[in-house]
Amino acid sequence: MFRSEPEVLVVGAGPVGLFSALTLARRGHRVRVIDKEWRPAAHSYALALHGQSLELLEETGLLAPVLAASRRIRRVSFHEGDTRIAGIDLNRVHRDYTFVSVLRQDVLERILVEALADRGVKVWWNHEMTQFEDSPDGLEITIDKLSREGLGYSVQHGEWVVAKSRTVRPQFVIGADGHRSRVRSILGAGFPEVGRTRSFAVFEFRTEAELGDEMRIMLADGSLNLVWPLPDHYSRWSFELTDDEAPTGSRIKDRSEVQLGGVEYPLIEESALLEFLRARAPWFRGEVDDVRWRLLVRFERRLSTTVGEGKLWLAGDALHMTSPVGIQSMNVGLREARDLAIAMSDVLDGHADHSALERYRADRETEWDFLLGMDDRTRATASTDPRFVPLVNELPSMLPASGADLVQLLGQLGIERTA
Repeated sequence: MFRSEPEVLVVGAGPVGLFSALTLARRGHRVRVIDKEWRPAAHSYALALHGQSLELLEETGLLAPVLAASRRIRRVSFHEGDTRIAGIDLNRVHRDYTFVSVLRQDVLERILVEALADRGVKVWWNHEMTQFEDSPDGLEITIDKLSREGLGYSVQHGEWVVAKSRTVRPQFVIGADGHRSRVRSILGAGFPEVGRTRSFAVFEFRTEAELGDEMRIMLADGSLNLVWPLPDHYSRWSFELTDDEAPTGSRIKDRSEVQLGGVEYPLIEESALLEFLRARAPWFRGEVDDVRWRLLVRFERRLSTTVGEGKLWLAGDALHMTSPVGIQSMNVGLREARDLAIAMSDVLDGHADHSALERYRADRETEWDFLLGMDDRTRATASTDPRFVPLVNELPSMLPASGADLVQLLGQLGIERTA
């Protein structure tokens, strides 16, 4: 047993789990963070922080290192072939941060891990929640420390074994443990698909071409394609594979160098990149250098059948999965982490009862109905470009914002949100 029992156990050490732990630690609560991976992810898809997320980081004193490692994006544009058909100005959103900050997710995670360490909270990598019991006396959870046991020739080819087990008795558990969430499984929640699944060929490479401060979305023959400029002259390109299109390039059976969320993905032949650029982004005239990503990624749209119950609550990818375009799952997840941690803190301090957590539930359900196009309140108007009318229910998940900011950006395309 831990010398000092954690009041809250956070399962999952991605940005959402780390931020929830930091919020609790800043409020003086004992928190333990565990993750079954053996270190932070070296690669991950999420890369952009919305204005609301930047405000959250400012509240925690972490904005300066984030901005120092970021590239600022101030516009979103839509293209068909060589033609720019529409544009959105992020600087028209009425808030202090009128831009999106682009940086790799592992950089953000490192900043959060260091902030937690400054408050005496160390992430327990290689630790997994294996047994759970909720009795009248409270929660009792077994945590196993995993160790890799070699098979005689290389530890990389070993198997994970349990090195040690511990028991903790927290008052709450936050499940921020991704789309394969153990906490969601304990809750008995379903995770049904609520929208179209998209497969993308994703490439990241260096180019001297000037991409400016604009994220570009390219519409081509029913496919959705996009490019995010990154720091240091790199850029991230995602090309959708249409339903009647076979995956480009070869799948390989060996362990991939690139993992997203602990999942390995098949690699794509580098030659496919030039074909996609010619067909989907004919406006791009730059050279391609140092291709460090070339993989096939499948993005599902799912929503948990419950936000949480009693002492177990979900946030981030454990709760939802959506389009990769607007990077909303992580950004809304950061806000969920803050809101959930504050609600738990208020309950622990005796300032609120469990109705605070029920309010968290209601807010999550309403927001994700909007973001996933599950309600009928997003509508085209007389000023909507006809090319966007078929995309009305998808556009909310394609723009890098949420809440009132997202409504404002949709308005720039002539899309309205009814009461």
